[in-house]
Amino acid sequence: MTKACKYILVHILETLVTCVFHEDCILPCSFLPTGAVVIHWYKQQIPVHSFYYRQDQFGLQNKHFSGRTSLFNPQIAQGNASLVLRKVKVQDRGRYKCYTSTRKGNQETFVNLSVKALIQMVKVDIIEEEVICQAQNIYPLPQLYWSTEPPTDLNNLYNHTRKTADSKGLFTIESTITILGNISQHVYFCSVVSGDRSQVWTASVKQQDKFGEEGNKLFIPCMLPQPQHNFTLTWTFIKTTEPIIIFTYDSRSQRITNSWEKKAKLDIQQAYTGNGSLTLLHPESSVHTGFYTCTLSSFQMKHQVHTWVNITVPRTGTII
Repeated sequence: MTKACKYILVHILETLVTCVFHEDCILPCSFLPTGAVVIHWYKQQIPVHSFYYRQDQFGLQNKHFSGRTSLFNPQIAQGNASLVLRKVKVQDRGRYKCYTSTRKGNQETFVNLSVKALIQMVKVDIIEEEVICQAQNIYPLPQLYWSTEPPTDLNNLYNHTRKTADSKGLFTIESTITILGNISQHVYFCSVVSGDRSQVWTASVKQQDKFGEEGNKLFIPCMLPQPQHNFTLTWTFIKTTEPIIIFTYDSRSQRITNSWEKKAKLDIQQAYTGNGSLTLLHPESSVHTGFYTCTLSSFQMKHQVHTWVNITVPRTGTII
């Protein structure tokens, strides 16, 4: 006499998901719906989310996930057991298991979750005899590279790079190099590359001096990398402490704002080639002497040229 055997159907699937830090993320899981279902989500052995008796069960949920998980409850009857994980943290990375059980059998789906915090900005500043580059709140650990224009032997760049992590697991990377020769001889480029190499953020800085006489046109050069995407060009001026915006151009809207319309001009068409130079039309010593900054901002790039401008009063001859 042959004994009846009961077979339990088990499926094992695996998915890779990358979530962005502090954003919501979906961990996919589906099953063949056949009446009532039990759903358990685990990270390793840690309870993440459970659903049975037709409702969410939060009693065993680990406090790390408290208030941050949900299912697509109206779609469970159609076989959707996907998990929504809100405000993703670095600590959320790891291997998750979605376990579903119906009268037709059990299924296990595994999701490998990785986390990345995107590079939002790279700052480069010249302070005395050093160039400092910094990027914050990044994950995983990025890499930082220096270069100059005109090119120079990178072995001549004394490079001190420091990498630190905060309590959230996000990295700050900061690097310092010494000025090469005369401060105005080089443009300094700093590139930060994300750990998965999906992002390359580049910033640059140049510092220079310019001298002119009252009443004579003065050309303030600003040569920048040619923008490949929509960009914003901005000129600011500092006389004492607070900077004022004297010129902006947005290539997306093609909007121009020039608060020095009768004092300065700029060729917009040249800006598309990377030439953002400004011309002072009738400079005055008491008004236009100061610190000018030309900034080009575009997709994953920011480039600046700082110029100290000194407008002098022409000497007058003495009649004897």
